[in-house]
Amino acid sequence: MAVFWKPMAAGLLLTVSLTLLEWGVEGQGGTQAKKVVSGEATVYLGQDREIWRPIIQTASNLSDISSIKSSFQLRTFDPEGAIFYGDTKNGDDWFVLGLKDGLPLMQFSIGGNHVSAEGGPQLNDGKWHKLEVSNQENFVILDVDGSKGLVVGMGGPSKQKEEVLTGELRLALGGILIDKEKMMIQFDPKMDGCVREGSWLNLRAPWEVEVEELWPCYQDIIPGSFFPGTGFAVFNTSVFPVEDGKGVKIEFRGNFTLMHGTILSIRAPGQEMMLTLMADNNTQEVTLTFGSEKISMKSDNFKKLVITFEEEMLQVFQGRDKFQDLQIKSVSNSGFLTTWRNGRIAFGGLLGEGEDNVGSQFLTGCLETIQVMGRDLDLDFTVKHPSIVSHSCPA
Repeated sequence: MAVFWKPMAAGLLLTVSLTLLEWGVEGQGGTQAKKVVSGEATVYLGQDREIWRPIIQTASNLSDISSIKSSFQLRTFDPEGAIFYGDTKNGDDWFVLGLKDGLPLMQFSIGGNHVSAEGGPQLNDGKWHKLEVSNQENFVILDVDGSKGLVVGMGGPSKQKEEVLTGELRLALGGILIDKEKMMIQFDPKMDGCVREGSWLNLRAPWEVEVEELWPCYQDIIPGSFFPGTGFAVFNTSVFPVEDGKGVKIEFRGNFTLMHGTILSIRAPGQEMMLTLMADNNTQEVTLTFGSEKISMKSDNFKKLVITFEEEMLQVFQGRDKFQDLQIKSVSNSGFLTTWRNGRIAFGGLLGEGEDNVGSQFLTGCLETIQVMGRDLDLDFTVKHPSIVSHSCPA
């Protein structure tokens, strides 16, 4: 039986969540249906599954807990997502640690009292950061790389009563086990990020894998959107409104020599394909097709490609590091903006004829930057194939 002051119980609930990531153990007695993993292994948080479903989860008796400090390493370029979740009393008391706008976000519900706190250093810089959660007196403390990152007070000791902690503690990584509406601050849970080298209290129980296979984490990554050649991302062009007298600007950056397939396609329902941009790894060329017009460019001549559409002109700029190095090619462009206002735009694949999301000639490669109207595009906010990684590419 474990006895703690109530503020310590809240801190325990936080830190215990950081308990055990992957454990490589075999099923006991041949009856274990799910794969299990250990707390020290590397886990990718962004793989395909039902959006709030955890990647892995475990359960332990509260009486087994003798430590209230846990640590792990996190690496991501993604500004938002769920890292881990823990609860007791079958979800009546719970907490979630995640990122929002690149900053740590902690949310709790303890004894019916709701607490949320956001702050600390920016963590979505693609570097490995060591996070440690501990309880010190009446505070839950999140340390980042050895420095105080976020401190949450749980009330003074005079208001607390001694409470016996019994029953089961549930832990989950990459998702939650309660209704998302219970959280005070809503966010997109799916994070393109990795966790490794977990040290989770004193617990040694295995975690059950909630997906068929765990996706690997790449050893080195760069910022960008990775397309593995199996699908595309589709937007309605209406989400990119065009101001009167102004045109459309689309910008890509990346190593075009390593790409193969469709980078961009634009089409309106019931009409012929208006525009395609395709890379050919065999010929080392990138070809833009607009109606009957074609522009072919050697892909080793540039790292940056900008397409601008105005009322009567389409222009393609290509260059390396500086815009003043860009070469300009132009074609006539009658009626493009009319089509733009009623069409669809796909990144990483060729749009089909209908309004469904059937495509072909999918892209294999990394687009380090995708911008529309001067703004970075986040593929998490559209319909995309689950294999596409929105925020990082293998280096």
